[in-house]
Amino acid sequence: MSKKLHIEKNTVQETLVIPLYARKKCTELFPTLYQDETAARLIEGIDYDFSANEAKANSLMQRFGFLEVAVRQNDLAWEVRDYLREHPRAAVVNLGCGLDSTGRACDNGTCLVYNLDFPDVIEAREQLFPAREREHNIACDLNDTSWFSKIDDSGGAVFFASGVFYYFLTEQVCTLACAMAERFAGGRLVFDAANRMAVKMITKTWLKEAKIKDVGAYFAVSDAAAELSGWSERINASSRGYMLGYSNLKDPSVSGLFRLLARVGDGAMGMQIVRLDFAS
Repeated sequence: MSKKLHIEKNTVQETLVIPLYARKKCTELFPTLYQDETAARLIEGIDYDFSANEAKANSLMQRFGFLEVAVRQNDLAWEVRDYLREHPRAAVVNLGCGLDSTGRACDNGTCLVYNLDFPDVIEAREQLFPAREREHNIACDLNDTSWFSKIDDSGGAVFFASGVFYYFLTEQVCTLACAMAERFAGGRLVFDAANRMAVKMITKTWLKEAKIKDVGAYFAVSDAAAELSGWSERINASSRGYMLGYSNLKDPSVSGLFRLLARVGDGAMGMQIVRLDFAS
């Protein structure tokens, strides 16, 4: 990375920096729970004013937000690795990848890694960390399913999306999932989701800026098995708690207050990791 990638404030590309910075802070604050050395290295290659982020990084809710990011990435990685145990040569597909390196972190030496996002994101990604052996960066719109043909699923396919579907209409998520179930038989799609109340909170700022009033149209789920399995006879839906479904968070770096907030997140907010298994 000889030349730094310049990112201006209040631009679309700024959305790449915020989760990247969060993953860096996760590694610093919760080192025994989460490690993402790539995040720290990539930040060194970005020309961006992080002073505002640093100023509020030690606030209680900001630190809990960093924990949420760490837990989410660990959950999704668990699901990917679980699939790879039965399908070691599968395609591992990061939907809306941003500058996330989870696919690489799950690389077992035989799988294929695909990173999908909009063209400007893929351009930034290629500048900061170009694709390596068995890895492919694909510029696309996820709702344009022509990208399906670029995925080699001869060894199976596991797809994951981190913080992506909150900004999709329910109809868009349904259409995409059903199309994937038809095309990628025996595959798996995992992603984070939350109930309607939580989605309103998550998308509040973005929706206001976009002048969108119909918040109810955006994807939210309370009971994945009941609500999503009906999308297609080829989809079997299940879910686990986002914060405590894969770990009890009984780690010295996690306070009792944060564990309480985690229970509230999984309970009242319906924060969950949704898993859609596609029929063979």
